[in-house]
Amino acid sequence: MDSAEYERKIAARFATFDQDGNKYISREDFSTAAAALCKEFGVTARSEKGQALYSGAEAFWQGMAGIADRDGDQRITQGEFVGGAVKRLRDNSQRFAEIARPFLHAALAIADSDGDGAVAPGEVERALKALGVPEDVAAESATGLDADGDGKIAEQEIVTAFAEYFTVPE
Repeated sequence: MDSAEYERKIAARFATFDQDGNKYISREDFSTAAAALCKEFGVTARSEKGQALYSGAEAFWQGMAGIADRDGDQRITQGEFVGGAVKRLRDNSQRFAEIARPFLHAALAIADSDGDGAVAPGEVERALKALGVPEDVAAESATGLDADGDGKIAEQEIVTAFAEYFTVPE
């Protein structure tokens, strides 16, 4: 795949982060995502799980801004996203995974109804839909994450898949 095609595919994933559709990613987009997950799973922002989610969202934002916000305006444009974050992480999806891990860990804790450290595909689907992922894509993604078909998706599977989605265009 040539560089232009790679950039085009990754740029299409920018909208996943731009929760309010204003054409840039900001701290508010991460707070909006946290609020949507709390609402979907009936968790208050002041609860332990809610606070962990908002802290994870802030850590994720700080990590993204640190690698992509080239002009320091506290906003990441699509060009900065493609040119900064994705290009710098293309060969190291694990680095992106570590930036996202605190948020994903907290999101999974909210969706983990039985507290066993793994979530059912249906709960992942609910979370994805709450974050604005189209219903059909959310269902397919959640089902695909349960590769062994045991009805549970572990944190590492989600973190790895998340990182690959944003850094590997295939």
